[in-house]
Amino acid sequence: MELSLYADYAVRLVNTEEPERGTDALTSVEAVRELFGESHAAGRVVDADVARLRAVRTRLRGVFESADEGDEVRAVDLLNALLLEFPVSPQISGHDHLDAAGRPAWHLHLAEQAANATASYSATACMGLAVQLTTLGVDRLGVCEASPCRNAYVDTSTNRSRRYCSDRCATRANVAAYRARKRLENERSGRSGRTQEAAQEATPATER
Repeated sequence: MELSLYADYAVRLVNTEEPERGTDALTSVEAVRELFGESHAAGRVVDADVARLRAVRTRLRGVFESADEGDEVRAVDLLNALLLEFPVSPQISGHDHLDAAGRPAWHLHLAEQAANATASYSATACMGLAVQLTTLGVDRLGVCEASPCRNAYVDTSTNRSRRYCSDRCATRANVAAYRARKRLENERSGRSGRTQEAAQEATPATER
């Protein structure tokens, strides 16, 4: 697996909470295991990992929000602090992957040697996010503009144009913007009509 793809771990963790809506999906061991997916660390999840991951989630959201606000130095400082706390153990692996000649397709893999499940997940997430940040740029870390969503995302588009976390949010925002424009046009049209009526009423009958 490419290290950059591990950034999705960070995005998925941050997006288990929607602060503007007051919702939090990370409330149980089962929810944490679902977040981990097929990761070997899922079997090590205990009750304490719920609170631990929530704390990491808050710090990761700070990375995305700082980047979204244009504060690159703060975003990097926050991520560096996490990398120091949750170091990775990279190893070369070729398991279950063969090239066309039948030889192992060697690639970098992050070894699961952390003290607990939270540390394992966090190390992977932070390393992946760091790779994306240094490869694509800090400004590629964003927060959805479709209120009240505020989900995090990594912009991998070729023209740096992404503003929303999903097509659904983009569509919702576009519809809201269209309706706002129509309301403004109707209000302007209504004011213009009232102005014309007032002008006609103010004009003496002999001049009409």
